[in-house]
Amino acid sequence: MRPTIETLRKYANLLVRKGANVQKGQVVTINASVDQHAFACLVMEECYLAGAKKVNIDWGCDQQTRLNFTYADEDVLGTTLVWEEEKLKQMVEDLPCRIFIESEDPDALAGLDVEKLSRVTQKRAKVRKPYRNAIDGRHQWLIAAIPSAAWAKKCFPDHSEEEAMELLWDAILRTVRVEENNDPLQEWQKHIDFMAAKADWLNNQKLRSLRYSSSNGTDFTVDLIPEAKWEAANDLNITNNTTYIPNMPTEEVFTTPMAGKCEGTLVAVKPLSWNGQLIEDFSITFEDGKAVSCKAAKGQELLEKMLHMDEKACMLGEVALVPKESPVNQCGFLFYNTLFDENACCHVAIGAGFKEVLPNGEHLSAEEAEKMGINDSIIHVDFMVGADDLHIVGIREDGSEVDIFINGTYV
Repeated sequence: MRPTIETLRKYANLLVRKGANVQKGQVVTINASVDQHAFACLVMEECYLAGAKKVNIDWGCDQQTRLNFTYADEDVLGTTLVWEEEKLKQMVEDLPCRIFIESEDPDALAGLDVEKLSRVTQKRAKVRKPYRNAIDGRHQWLIAAIPSAAWAKKCFPDHSEEEAMELLWDAILRTVRVEENNDPLQEWQKHIDFMAAKADWLNNQKLRSLRYSSSNGTDFTVDLIPEAKWEAANDLNITNNTTYIPNMPTEEVFTTPMAGKCEGTLVAVKPLSWNGQLIEDFSITFEDGKAVSCKAAKGQELLEKMLHMDEKACMLGEVALVPKESPVNQCGFLFYNTLFDENACCHVAIGAGFKEVLPNGEHLSAEEAEKMGINDSIIHVDFMVGADDLHIVGIREDGSEVDIFINGTYV
């Protein structure tokens, strides 16, 4: 059965109190689909109960987006209007706590012109990037999800719409540790403590590089930034010293590698949903730190466009460790949503890195962070490489080696 109103309120409370960790007097912006107005309003009320000064909701609609890309001119879609940029300026001034509630149809933009989608995304991202940089590390944000009918049917095509919705609701709540009779705030604290211990162990190893291998063809080495630390779950808003959890669910311990310092091939183990379209059965080969070739059974053109979104989109911005025992992986199906699928197994990301992993990184400019090895790009796209037999070896600064993952999980 679908969750009760009490369970939905418990979930909304978790997102606000533990995820975004809304503080008294903060402005909050919620991004949600028009189809999800009821849950968005539950989250809105929880924000006010937490002391928010003002809560705004930015509504989205898959059908509207598809119609725009079908009929509107590229120049029109790619132009950021004055009022839109003023809204971005206001965001930098307010530093709102931002909550993104995902429920998109993975096939929402399937069949549309890939080149048009990519060019419009590039144009708009270039305008947004300075504002994104301006708020980086200076506000709280959270991405979470609830089911939509289209998404549920994509995950469970052999079930009725009602059954599919129930199954997806059950999986989402399981992965975010919300049960009818538990305290999810307490469960999340235990989970955070566990991942923090893993991050501490990795930081104590003083690793200079990682070597990945698996029988599917993954054979890859990546250098790490000596000063960069491994992080997990919690992030910090330096303007008010408030911790928050950017992703719910989250199972990853991650860092940003040295930009332009990797070699070899990574084979994806799950499809990637990007720009409303799917890329399936793909691999990417790197030379001298840059993606030089890629192969995909489906979405080849889209993958190539993604790797050329800007000059630095071909380099890595993240490596993340996720054991195959992850609750997301244990659900036993593909979510067709990166928020979930990246938390099913180990992944990497092409594009922008995280300057927060550097000492005092929150106070560095994008240019300063880039000089220290943090990749800077208009995109950050995760893809999953955690095969069941994935072996990851860490090479320490003194040249000694240590097994980190064997057969897809921590040693």
